[in-house]
Amino acid sequence: MEGYRKNSHTVYDIKYHVIWVTKYRYKVLGGHIAVRVRDLIRQGCEARGITILQGSVGKDHIHLLLSCPPSIAPSKILQYLKGRSSRLLQDEFPEL
Repeated sequence: MEGYRKNSHTVYDIKYHVIWVTKYRYKVLGGHIAVRVRDLIRQGCEARGITILQGSVGKDHIHLLLSCPPSIAPSKILQYLKGRSSRLLQDEFPEL
């Protein structure tokens, strides 16, 4: 049973491999922006009880391998992570 996560009524091992790209694949995720987006994604995942197993930030895309509870739909996870990170990044970095 190693590697399985448990809730009150479930035992699960759900993993999602997620890749998302910037609009028009513009290479804007570098330097300070890449560090900040990584921190925002970590904070968002901790708040929702999602574990990041692997992840990387490229110049024009983000790779994540996530383990999450079965009560959260994959579309809702991405809606939350992408929406929050996008809004906060555009506030902090006006050049975006």
